[in-house]
Amino acid sequence: MSDIPTAAPPAATAESRLSRADVAHLAQLARLAVTDEELNLFAEQLSVILGAVAQVSEVAAADIPPTTHAVPLTNVLRADVVVASLEREAVLAGAPSVEDDKFRVPKILTEEA
Repeated sequence: MSDIPTAAPPAATAESRLSRADVAHLAQLARLAVTDEELNLFAEQLSVILGAVAQVSEVAAADIPPTTHAVPLTNVLRADVVVASLEREAVLAGAPSVEDDKFRVPKILTEEA
């Protein structure tokens, strides 16, 4: 068992409470077949979810700007600067096989492909 305490789910308020008819309508819109038992279960579960969303909405304050990250991010990329590349001879000197001033590699595809 975990030693981490868990908070009780928020109570569904009158405005966040979904009826069986609401859930049946949502199920019909989503083209889901649900049983009477599932309607009761889903109505309760969705009411708890809506209550949690309402609780979070109450905490959000107008004076706190929305954020996407907990800490500020900075661009860690280097500047795109043109620099000289290696000389062709130096590159080809390390190749296992060279032909016509190019890397020679084994053929892996056939003409049929």
